[in-house]
Amino acid sequence: MTKNAATLVDKEEISDFTFPKGEVLNSDLARTERDSQIKKAMKLGNNSKGKVQIFFEDTEGLKKVETTIWGVTDKYILLKKTTIIPIRCIHEIKFN
Repeated sequence: MTKNAATLVDKEEISDFTFPKGEVLNSDLARTERDSQIKKAMKLGNNSKGKVQIFFEDTEGLKKVETTIWGVTDKYILLKKTTIIPIRCIHEIKFN
């Protein structure tokens, strides 16, 4: 999937999405890089309320959202309010 094909969505829509059960990244290296991006994005969000672009997949295809990551668990990233995205469904995080 190309990042250019990602559909821009509002963070308020994410709670209505259905996510695939499997991991979207194929390699350990890609998953390690994603984990590093998530930690960096959370620090940016907590320290300066900085927004990032999150490229993720739901059952309908590739999406992107521009938002702040407020927290991380072992399985999810936490956005505003109760909005979560499973880490296994995140392709990439880009910094603005």
